[in-house]
Amino acid sequence: MTSSLFGSERLLFTPTTPNTDAIPVIFAFPNEYSVGITSLGYQVVWATLAMRDDVQVSRLFTDIHEQLPRRPEIVGFSISWELDYVNILNLLEFLEIPIRSTARHDHHPIIFGGGPVLTANPEPFADFFDVILLGDGENLLGDFINCYQEVRKASRETQLKTLAKVPGIYVPSLYEVEYHTTDGEVKSIKPIDSEIPAIVQKQTYRGNTLSASTVVTDKAAWENIYMVEVVRSCPEMCRFCLASYLTLPFRTASLQGSLIPAIERGLQVTKRLGLLGASVTQHPEFTTLLDYISQPKYDDVRLSIASVRTNTVTMQLAETLAKRDTRSLTIAVESGSEKLRQIVNKKLNNDEIIQAAINAKAGGLSSLKLYGMVGIPGEEPEDLDQTVAMMRSIKKAVPGLRLTLGCSTFVPKAHTPFQWFGVNRQSEKRLQMLQKQLKPQGIEFRPESYNWSIIQALLSRGDRRLSHLLELTRDFGDSLGSYKRAFKQLKAQIPDLDFYVHTNWSTEQILPWSHLQGPLPQSTLLKHLADATSHFDSPLKQLQPLNS
Repeated sequence: MTSSLFGSERLLFTPTTPNTDAIPVIFAFPNEYSVGITSLGYQVVWATLAMRDDVQVSRLFTDIHEQLPRRPEIVGFSISWELDYVNILNLLEFLEIPIRSTARHDHHPIIFGGGPVLTANPEPFADFFDVILLGDGENLLGDFINCYQEVRKASRETQLKTLAKVPGIYVPSLYEVEYHTTDGEVKSIKPIDSEIPAIVQKQTYRGNTLSASTVVTDKAAWENIYMVEVVRSCPEMCRFCLASYLTLPFRTASLQGSLIPAIERGLQVTKRLGLLGASVTQHPEFTTLLDYISQPKYDDVRLSIASVRTNTVTMQLAETLAKRDTRSLTIAVESGSEKLRQIVNKKLNNDEIIQAAINAKAGGLSSLKLYGMVGIPGEEPEDLDQTVAMMRSIKKAVPGLRLTLGCSTFVPKAHTPFQWFGVNRQSEKRLQMLQKQLKPQGIEFRPESYNWSIIQALLSRGDRRLSHLLELTRDFGDSLGSYKRAFKQLKAQIPDLDFYVHTNWSTEQILPWSHLQGPLPQSTLLKHLADATSHFDSPLKQLQPLNS
């Protein structure tokens, strides 16, 4: 089974033969092979390591693995989804490595992690990692391996202290966190000595060659897909959006220099192309790219595009997609309420949304999926009525186009202007209300689980005290009930769920990630927050709990 999965891979790079003294590395994805191999970030880091002759890299997934070194020196994890933390702990146990960094000794490998989850807020998981790479892997990964080479024979303590001086490398054990009370706010976060930087700065790659698939396989969750990153970050800067704020500035791949050559390379091995990015259609030469893909020689290529900006949905885009075997298009509208769109900085009006739907149908697409959100800070019940009205007007304007509204609950994310807001307790009721109103209209409504949104909020705003909770939750079976049971057992030892999830935090307090610097300083985030709250129906005092 194992060999057939790896045997189905078509590589788009040439692995190097490692030299005799190469560092034995295990690079893991904490999920099944079909999921992990579909992650572009995982593919690119693996290929980068496999092309170095000073590294011998083996891959590890929850269901299969390559031949693993007996004594690895480095074990890495790429993390795209918070709830995969359970699999990290399971894989560490499988490798017979203590799950807490404090229990590891000189003979244990260095455990590192990277990816969007850890770059946003690594604190709930900090006790499980020796090293966390904050930001883009392009430069950071090489800096990490090169620095490790220099201290390879040194003690673990020396290794970690040396690595901590590399920009973007965060060594959690070298920082002490104090709390006002056992179940209260963070009081201070300080390095254990003056040689360790007080602030760790996320690293940003500024080149114009972005990522592309390094492997194509029919065993991936997206079968045989070749992925190309067209843009990185998003210029729109919706106030809640991690994909924009955490990855600024907006960067675009050079069309002739890297994008078209990458696409040509990929289409030699597969006929399925995915264009990735938070705002693909905002590439300045997107129309030229579309013309290129529309050539007759690519008539048999299936094309998928990540979520697109509403006012870039032209008839040409819809026609190209329809011809390339795509039936549907996804656009994020957040809400039908003009006021809420101003609060979140969504530069969009209902006429543009209706026009996008008309263009989609005219171009030959059969369905349109819209993404919305409930519980946006400042939302009132009448804002939901406006979302229902918007969906009705789209249906009326474009009869025959299948309409779906996917809807999530607002979850605060670190390094965004909305990081201080809690989850609105009315969100679950509001999802149910939308369901009730839209179903009779023949509009498909797909709500995301409110309960799992609560867990997502817990992890996205959590601090180090959660590591005990996460271990208990895993022991109790990793279900929603397990979190409740773990909180009950740790009562008075850590803050309650309410503190992490529903409470609005003061803009004065120290946040769990205050020592980790994202692309924008707090002063800028506070300006953006003030812009947002200026549109609230009732003026907001210094952030007080909204939902009490």
